[in-house]
Amino acid sequence: MSAPIFTSNYPNFQIGEQTLLSTPERTGASAQYNGSGVTIAFIDSGFYPHPDLEGRILVHADASTNHVTEQITDFNTNDLSWHGQMTSVIACGDGTMSNGKYRGIASGAKLVLVKVSTPIGHIKEADILRGLRWVIDTYQRFNVRVVNISVGGDFVYNKADHELHKAIRKLTKAGVTVVVAAGNRHINHLLPPASAAEAITVGGLDDHNSLDQSKWTLYHHNYGTVYDGTPKPELVAPANWLASPIMPHSSVAREAYWLGKLLQKPTEQDVQRLLEEAYNDLGLHKDEIKKDTDLYHRLEARIHAHKIVDAQHQHVDGTSVAAPIVTSVIAQMLEANPRLTPRQIRAILTRTARQIKGAPTEQQGAGVLNASAAVQTALETSIMK
Repeated sequence: MSAPIFTSNYPNFQIGEQTLLSTPERTGASAQYNGSGVTIAFIDSGFYPHPDLEGRILVHADASTNHVTEQITDFNTNDLSWHGQMTSVIACGDGTMSNGKYRGIASGAKLVLVKVSTPIGHIKEADILRGLRWVIDTYQRFNVRVVNISVGGDFVYNKADHELHKAIRKLTKAGVTVVVAAGNRHINHLLPPASAAEAITVGGLDDHNSLDQSKWTLYHHNYGTVYDGTPKPELVAPANWLASPIMPHSSVAREAYWLGKLLQKPTEQDVQRLLEEAYNDLGLHKDEIKKDTDLYHRLEARIHAHKIVDAQHQHVDGTSVAAPIVTSVIAQMLEANPRLTPRQIRAILTRTARQIKGAPTEQQGAGVLNASAAVQTALETSIMK
């Protein structure tokens, strides 16, 4: 009998062929720069000290309570840690766990990680503000040049005096560029901090895992005009089919260790041997592991449910991951030209972006991030000074 076929619904992703595009491939990012010498602060729900970040995390600041605790190596992780792990590794991972395949664009940057979720997993504007104020107090100590915020606030507030808007304005005036995810509801308004005029607000591109620009479409992100007349988002970046690390030691990681092997063209005998070892981790009874087409379909459904790419990675989507891609390119720009101001960075990113034909301007801003052109323009700006 022929071997079972475990197929995939990933576009242009064939079983046994690792063709899910990396972020440098998607963006055409420069291979000459990796954000070396630049520190990025990530404000998120929680973090994990992933191997792809080893040796580059300067501090983990737990801002989930009124007393912010700074930790260097050992910090608590929980189910919420996956989101900040995702954003930080997509931007700055060095590809250790993928043999370099899913290396981030700013793989040489240093990181400051700021946890802002409450102990019960909520993220409120007060928590984001506490994290931002800690960055305001410490950015000089850690030489932070870019802040990435992939979490959103509570209510629409389209005035300059919102505390989150004021905090971002203060960082921007101090020379720190703030990048914020637009949100994923495809509605014509933005929540703070994405509605801060001084922030670079990032929408999403669905490139359908293809370099063919004729296939590119917009992601379902938020957009709108904020209090000073600035249209948002400023630009869009890849927001779909992005490889992200699975949270180590999690239940998904235990399953992915085995399910990832099913994406390597196994024979029936291979599958049976795997199930004899893996049935407990997969939540199966031993008497379920006999050859069974229905079982194969159930296993395949779990591969798709967990969005598994391989034993260590799953694919993710959202402006939460589009924002750190822009952040990582800004780190390259600052490596190429450390004298760039937030205003210059915004101008370069929007000037070099490429419009998606037929997509509404109010939803795509200046267009799609053009990573290599942005870095080259940053370098030329340095030469001209």
